[in-house]
Amino acid sequence: MDKSWMNDPDRLVSPAYAEGVKYFLSQARNHASGRDRIRCPCRACLNNLWLPLFEVETHLFIKGINPDYTQWIFHGEDETTLYVSDDDIDDDIIQEDDYIDDMQHMLDYIRAGTFVDVPQDSTPAPNRPSITGDSPVPSFDQLLEDARRLLFDGCTEFSKLSFVVKLLHIKSIGGWSIKSFDMLLDLLRSAFLNALLPQSYEESRSLERGLGFKYHKIHACPNDCILFWKENAALNECPVCKASRWIPNTHGSRAIPQKVLRYFPLKPGLQRLFMSAKIAGDMRWHKEQWTIEDTCMRHPADSECWKKFDEDHGWFAADPRNVRLGLASDGFTPFNNLAKPHSIWPVILVPYNLPPWSCMKDQFFMTSLIIPGPRLPGNEIDVYLQPLIDELLEFWEDGVPTYDASTKETFMLHAALLWTINDFPAYGNLSGWSTKGKLACPSCNADTDSNWLKYGRKHCYMGHRRFLPLDHIWRRRKGLFNGREDHRMPPRDIGAEDIQTQLQMIGMFSLGNLIGRKNALLKS
Repeated sequence: MDKSWMNDPDRLVSPAYAEGVKYFLSQARNHASGRDRIRCPCRACLNNLWLPLFEVETHLFIKGINPDYTQWIFHGEDETTLYVSDDDIDDDIIQEDDYIDDMQHMLDYIRAGTFVDVPQDSTPAPNRPSITGDSPVPSFDQLLEDARRLLFDGCTEFSKLSFVVKLLHIKSIGGWSIKSFDMLLDLLRSAFLNALLPQSYEESRSLERGLGFKYHKIHACPNDCILFWKENAALNECPVCKASRWIPNTHGSRAIPQKVLRYFPLKPGLQRLFMSAKIAGDMRWHKEQWTIEDTCMRHPADSECWKKFDEDHGWFAADPRNVRLGLASDGFTPFNNLAKPHSIWPVILVPYNLPPWSCMKDQFFMTSLIIPGPRLPGNEIDVYLQPLIDELLEFWEDGVPTYDASTKETFMLHAALLWTINDFPAYGNLSGWSTKGKLACPSCNADTDSNWLKYGRKHCYMGHRRFLPLDHIWRRRKGLFNGREDHRMPPRDIGAEDIQTQLQMIGMFSLGNLIGRKNALLKS
């Protein structure tokens, strides 16, 4: 329906607003299924309070409905996915369509690369089992055959493989459900009887996995103590808190893990950046095309951190293809049910070698980890970062053989993690520094100026005047701050050596959730 009435300023006298409220309450009443209370969508309650229908009606007229609540997902309306029109698609993405559809060249790059484990002169290999336990992954020769076979007789634009990849791309951009994707395949098969189309979404995904898009499932302790990985891979219970790896099952079916970490290997992700000649050229942009020397920072290559890193590690900077990475992590709630919060933590890597108009585009974001909920990992995020850290160490110390499509040669690719992108609480989890309490400032470190509020029962921080110029008027203003003048110098900058010394003083420690361990041991 037309929901323009939600923004009507004369809601007490407007017939359109009254009619809209009447329709809304009617739909909400049907959705409530006999219950006498619904979520109130007024400007004050914002769907957080459950109130009787008559009280909700009063709120809607007195306070007005929340104008941003355009999809009534809490009151019976289906949630619609975002539709991306042709006008909203970036010109850069349109220009890249040639690379998406040119399957023959892409497969040549994959074969020349190192992350597909099928030798160039090998005979057709048998299907390998999928890492996610779904349909089998096709061999490279099957992919090559699908790339050469036309979608149907007379088709000149699409091969079987390029059409399936394009369909999966549109599904991802448009937010289609698996059911709608299967329905579209059924329609296309009935309309084009001779077309070489997959039978289902799962069969389409098997082609995608054959191109190297796959992830590993790593079981985790429900109390975040360990990963059942490497030396712990064969265990059935956590050696720390004795919690079972599996969900108790009385039906005799297959074992189901309590917690599963999804890990997307970094190696194929970085290697794939160099399999397009254009993107491989852009990975050297910061060295070969960025030549402006001034005091403005337009790219991370202009930062002091980047320059100091190149100074200290000349061997790394000698090859501009070596990748500088940023790591972004934060939690989000994937469901709309606010009564049962469920937090998922993705870890995203960003390659900063690319030009500034590309490096922050979502098509170049690399998902590294999806840390399961239902609660946030907190300081135990270190447990889940272990696979990524191992792979980063391999990139730093040994390098990974990578095929460069722009120069048509194989080189040793190295990578380094330079920055993290996060809010302050997540910063504390990733760095290990406590961002609350007496010494909450990681920059001031042990010189943090904090005061304890006796009745507020928390710390406050009033030492920020130290960073002002020495003659600044606020340094002498007592009443506006803590009742004292402040003529101190700023705290000393903490260098890498100081931080390393502090870390060495910590001594031995173990990863994992100490509180979860204690609770589990008490229960046992």
